[in-house]
Amino acid sequence: MSLLATTSIATIADYAGQTVTLSGWIHNKTEKGKLIFLMLRDGSAMIQCVVFKKNVSEACFAHAQQLTQESACRITGGVRADSRAPSGYELDVQDVEIVSITEDYPISPKEHGVEFLMEHRHLWVRSSKQHALLRIRAEVIAAAQEWLNAQGFIRFDTPILTATAAEGTTNLFGTDYFDLGRAYLAQTGQLYVESGMMSFGKVYCFGPTFRAEKSKTRRHLTEFWMIEPEVAFADHDDNLALQEQFVSAIVQRVLERRSEDLRVLERDLEPLKRIVPPFPRLSYDEAIELIRTKHHEVEGCLPIAWGEDFGAAHETLIAQQFDRPVFIERFPSAIKAFYMQPDPNRPEVALCADLLASEGYGEIIGGSQRIHDPVLLEARIREHGLSIEDYRWYLDLRRYGTVPHSGFGMGIERAVAWISGTRHIRETIPFPRQLYRLYP
Repeated sequence: MSLLATTSIATIADYAGQTVTLSGWIHNKTEKGKLIFLMLRDGSAMIQCVVFKKNVSEACFAHAQQLTQESACRITGGVRADSRAPSGYELDVQDVEIVSITEDYPISPKEHGVEFLMEHRHLWVRSSKQHALLRIRAEVIAAAQEWLNAQGFIRFDTPILTATAAEGTTNLFGTDYFDLGRAYLAQTGQLYVESGMMSFGKVYCFGPTFRAEKSKTRRHLTEFWMIEPEVAFADHDDNLALQEQFVSAIVQRVLERRSEDLRVLERDLEPLKRIVPPFPRLSYDEAIELIRTKHHEVEGCLPIAWGEDFGAAHETLIAQQFDRPVFIERFPSAIKAFYMQPDPNRPEVALCADLLASEGYGEIIGGSQRIHDPVLLEARIREHGLSIEDYRWYLDLRRYGTVPHSGFGMGIERAVAWISGTRHIRETIPFPRQLYRLYP
């Protein structure tokens, strides 16, 4: 044995045949007479620690007996390769130091209802599946930012408190802002990130966004995180090409670096391996026709008239027709945001697209070419019943050095739900905020 080393479980393979000290929490414990099996987690991984009574002191064995689920401890022992062990290694325990003993931990290995688990979300995040989900979330965020950085994008942070709406005025969270009147929690950083685009050319913002719509579906949160790139001199087709490269890079990185977490979640990897460009594209018109002819294939999917937006059942039906994400482009301008560029060949539709994830997970990206003509933008602001004075700064971006430009926003939680194979978005963020949930 070499000199004692302190390490993490994730790097335990580097210490085979050595004596190490691991610090962590007891995930579970099994006692079999003179043998005690401790499953230790330290945040990086788990390892089984074997306490054999004849190999340790009486005090060490007594400490091992005292340990309960989620008790904190330091365990010293020899690292031994074992193909039968979940991690491929076990720790032959030599000493156990108790840091704290947990009494009556509320989340036991038995089944618990979702409401109970959500009330104990601060503890539920320690469980194997929640731990895997949140590691995948962290990887998606890192992959998104690092890919954009490598493409020459600059992160340009935008305000959470805003004076204006970006996605309509009916779903805003408002508050009084000193003596300046009402302020609102941002629905998107897009309007502000456009000013960064005019400075740096290629930018993105990343942060929390808020929607006050009273939705209780498994795809909705009232607080969620978005990453929003914006590119100068980019048209609608450039925008779609950027999105498919971006999404593909994220998925492939998660497959490469978080395969063990995907295994814990029992995620089928084959559909993810197919997430490579190009992605199929349907016009809004083609999507309406597809729904008309195949609506019977999905429960609750009914034909809709031109000019109506898609519901979850419609998105599921469309996505089922393809083995990778699909763009729905050129929606009617009347149902989209005021800043979207009309198609010059057909002004009643906008140069925009929603990206629907495969396997029925719904929209993960919304994007468009932006209006760059100040006269047209001002007209659209008036059509939407918005105050020109509130958007004076936004119009300035068109008055001084205007260029065609495009951008999009990807919801982190929806992307994580899709990549991880998790049906409900509430488990893809540490503390979900929903219509009837503000605790913990």
